[in-house]
Amino acid sequence: MTKEEVYKRLNEVFREVLDDDSIELHDETVADDVDGWDSFEHINLIVGVEEEFGFKIPMGKVVTMKNVGEMVDIILEMGK
Repeated sequence: MTKEEVYKRLNEVFREVLDDDSIELHDETVADDVDGWDSFEHINLIVGVEEEFGFKIPMGKVVTMKNVGEMVDIILEMGK
């Protein structure tokens, strides 16, 4: 899986969960950059990402993610 493939799938998850087709994620994207991405929706996003990619992200990794780029790195690492 390439980084571009991960971003394509992540964009779809974020657009669906947050009901916003205009979302375009980048490495530096953080919650404050995306309307509606609050602590409650963060949980829904993580669940959506786990369902999309077929694995659970350990809580220790979830709480340390600072931006979408780190989420992508975790997905690439776990998807090997």
